[in-house]
Amino acid sequence: MVVVYAETWNQKFKKATFEAVSYGSHCAEKLGVKCIAVVFGKIENPDDILAEYGADQVIQFENMEHFEPFSHAHLLSELVKELQSKLVIINGTTNGKSLLGVLSALSGSAAVSNVTSLPSNYNPLTVFRSSFSSKGIEENCSNSNCSIIGLVPNALGVNSNPKNNVSIEIRNENSIPKTEIISTENESGEIPLPEAERVVSAGRGMKGPENWNIITDLAKVLNAGTACSKPVSDIGWRPHSEHVGQTGIQINPELYIAIGISGAIQHLAGVSRSKTIVVINNDPEAPFFKAADYGIIGDAFDVVPRLTEAIRTFQN
Repeated sequence: MVVVYAETWNQKFKKATFEAVSYGSHCAEKLGVKCIAVVFGKIENPDDILAEYGADQVIQFENMEHFEPFSHAHLLSELVKELQSKLVIINGTTNGKSLLGVLSALSGSAAVSNVTSLPSNYNPLTVFRSSFSSKGIEENCSNSNCSIIGLVPNALGVNSNPKNNVSIEIRNENSIPKTEIISTENESGEIPLPEAERVVSAGRGMKGPENWNIITDLAKVLNAGTACSKPVSDIGWRPHSEHVGQTGIQINPELYIAIGISGAIQHLAGVSRSKTIVVINNDPEAPFFKAADYGIIGDAFDVVPRLTEAIRTFQN
């Protein structure tokens, strides 16, 4: 069996979940086994939703509302043994990364993170993964009885593979110690950065947080997430949850627009896998232009509002 961790957030599936399930479905068909999606928490009709992306069966732990690496990994480890699974798929979200190492240790499985390809071989399992902050590509082979693959979000995309007569099994587990959640606070961003297909990012060239409205305006017309460079989050202009780069969130959007960011190597390490990079900077010598697909040399306070208005006009 191929087991897929079907991650949820606020009782909804994340885009990363559909990517992981479609990846797992492809692997299951190659291996001639079933793709089993494991859901934690209460989701209405998860079997109907995940069937669209190739799940053959859904196992749902309804009483596991909050993400806890140990308890989730323990239950997944027991499932791996019960189903004699050879392959587990986890998407490389923040929760997925936390889960992967714990599950590997508990189940005695090999773990390969940052995977960017479908397996080229299954005996031994052979995949490519990004390394050295996406500057290199490694070919990894695993001879383990069970291997855990951690996917790079947005690296492979979501593929529809509808299945019929998908079964669902509801389980409840009360013997696993759980952490008591006292309170939660959601970030203000509407689009999670690891899943965003378009990202508008800015740096110290914005001169202050009071000028950020032109960034959010552009992001809204593009239906994009907003991000920032490390210095901007360090001085408190924007929350740390928006910091992209080597020491922040690493992203892989279809479009990345960098405004007033010089392009230090640490920042580039976190965004270099973007499909298209657009740089707007008034310094023609800014290093970021060397990595850009398109560049605009100009004052952000002049260029960005005009770009936003042009997109609005085009959309109408």
